[in-house]
Amino acid sequence: MKIRKAIIPCGGMGTRFLPVTKAVPKEILPVIDTPVIKYIADEIIGSGIHEILIIIGEGKEALREFFTSKPRLENALKNKPELLEQVREIGKNAEFRFAVQKTPRGSGDAVLIAKEFTCDEPFCMSNGDDLIVSDVPATKQLADAYEKDNAVVMGVQKVARSETDKYGIIVPTEVNGRVVRCSGMIEKPKGEPPSLYACLGRYVLTPEIYEYIAKSEEVGGELRLTDAICAMMKDGKAYAYEFDGRRYDMGDKFGALTATVDFALENPVLKDKFAAYIKAAVEKCV
Repeated sequence: MKIRKAIIPCGGMGTRFLPVTKAVPKEILPVIDTPVIKYIADEIIGSGIHEILIIIGEGKEALREFFTSKPRLENALKNKPELLEQVREIGKNAEFRFAVQKTPRGSGDAVLIAKEFTCDEPFCMSNGDDLIVSDVPATKQLADAYEKDNAVVMGVQKVARSETDKYGIIVPTEVNGRVVRCSGMIEKPKGEPPSLYACLGRYVLTPEIYEYIAKSEEVGGELRLTDAICAMMKDGKAYAYEFDGRRYDMGDKFGALTATVDFALENPVLKDKFAAYIKAAVEKCV
């Protein structure tokens, strides 16, 4: 079945980016001049999916505002056609809906909120703070993998061994190209990791996920999506896929800074100025 819908959970409080996230959702923070959430939405739209549910938490109405048309602003830009087109393009190629997660009870709870939206269809899920840059959108890579197997797909990439204690690391049983069959996942392993494959914020989920989430136990007051997916792995209904692309953790200060530098160096207007600035900054440090 072709995937037509996607969800973006944005209910987290963004504590790693305080104090700015006291007033501004981390998903609205820009890379140069474009909010992270737009890059993620564009990835989904570029994958051929045009129905998107954004799940927001308390104090995150700015996300809804961003995707809502602003006639007054558009009227003020009528003599600036390039800027007017940029503003009108936001939300133009997809139907955006919004749901509220009143209490941050974890990723599993966020998915449950989407049940009425997804109904009995498979759907994609992209974390609101994972920015992935690739020639073929990461969402499309996973959607294509799903169409071959009709099972839950968890997007993974290999990370450095020293970084494995920051992620959920899967326990592989068989690797065939980019497809990784697995028996479970260990959340932020402190000892020797079972592999270097880290779960990195992209999924294809089937309607069965709701049953598995409902059976999951809360951990620290939260329902974890990964617990439900691990249970599906054990039942042979889920696997991992190593997608291609560069991932930036936009909930982390260094990840956001790295994205800004990389995007600036690829921007034809900013490239030379920024490269000169970086060179001068490095020389000062030497």
